[in-house]
Amino acid sequence: MLHSIWEIFLYKPLLNALAFLVSVVPGGDVGLAVIALTVLVKLLLFPISQKALESQAKMAELAPEINRIKQSGATQEVIAKLTFDLYKKHRINPFYGCLMQIPIILIFISLYFVFLKGLNFQPEYLYSFVSMPENINVLFLGLIDISSKSFFLAAAAGASQYLQARMMPKPEAATEKEKESFQHNLNKSMHMQMKYIFPFLIFFILYTDFFGISASGAVALYWITSNLFTVGQQIYANRKKEKLALS
Repeated sequence: MLHSIWEIFLYKPLLNALAFLVSVVPGGDVGLAVIALTVLVKLLLFPISQKALESQAKMAELAPEINRIKQSGATQEVIAKLTFDLYKKHRINPFYGCLMQIPIILIFISLYFVFLKGLNFQPEYLYSFVSMPENINVLFLGLIDISSKSFFLAAAAGASQYLQARMMPKPEAATEKEKESFQHNLNKSMHMQMKYIFPFLIFFILYTDFFGISASGAVALYWITSNLFTVGQQIYANRKKEKLALS
């Protein structure tokens, strides 16, 4: 049942979109089609992901106040009430960022399978109004075979992941007392891992079979495009925030 829903509403539409794009891009370049499809999906999800970014930024700004509430020595009920009042005052839903990641993750998984299997289009999965591409060129820009693993694309994906991590909202400066808290150390550790360890993890996943995951250059190209789009989106969010602060 769930597989059928996923196939009807996610996998098939994305696969057909890729087939259409391969038919219209110059030379049937699958790499260009992957980039175009990724950008189209990111634009479709832009309102959702933008809200999630803004929610994360506000949560980061409120982190010091939340830590002070937690370390006030009050009961758990009082801490929960004060924290809820703080979120309400700043119009923040603490679960919004997580909830909005669900459709993003589902589409990412679907795109992974599309790029994993879709380089050889199955006619039975194509809609009647979508023709099988006459020319399917897996050499991206005539240089990189994206049907197999690519060191260059895997390394670029890791670099783009590092760039995205650098653009993430940084935790607000903490007091000496807050620096000793478990929450502060956990947040700091997570931020460091996302910035320095996760990019290497992405590289190994996309270039080796060490994790038992098969990932073609098309998946790496999707990851690069997605990360660069998110970086641009974060820059847009930062500038929007600066304009609001000045107004």
